[in-house]
Amino acid sequence: MTTPDDTRSRILAAARQLFAERGYAGTSLADIAAAVGLTKTAVAYHFHPKDRLAYELLAPAADDMLALLGTDFPDRKAFVEALVTFAVRYRSVIRLFMEDLAAEDPGSPDSERATVRSFRDEIFARLAGDDPDPRTRLKSWALLGALQWGAVRTTDLPEDEVRDVLLEACRGF
Repeated sequence: MTTPDDTRSRILAAARQLFAERGYAGTSLADIAAAVGLTKTAVAYHFHPKDRLAYELLAPAADDMLALLGTDFPDRKAFVEALVTFAVRYRSVIRLFMEDLAAEDPGSPDSERATVRSFRDEIFARLAGDDPDPRTRLKSWALLGALQWGAVRTTDLPEDEVRDVLLEACRGF
């Protein structure tokens, strides 16, 4: 017999995979229901509105992001290595985290989108430092872009391989 917790776990797993493949906006509750073998109504019973799915998938990543941002690293290199490890660990939701929910829109200041944007902006500030010159600004945004797309487009590759290659690519930043 399937318990409600099993059903929720299956829904979350399907949502994580579909959000990584198609993005948040490109995935409907009906898509998730089909992937799990449930009706849309059954999925909505557990997660309505769809934002609740995103919140549950992002909560562990948000906790780890707060820990990352609250850590005093000895240098920029150590911060970049921790950031790469974070991006690879959460690559199945990184698209949701950095692309879909961080989209520039006029959301309320206490929305999930605003929270994600504040994480992104804090990461940028840690990478670029105070009053960065144009070159440093560009390199910092390029590093974030490399992590975002490197994570989003490699969910089919082994985690260790992705981390090693992203670390290598980010050393030039």
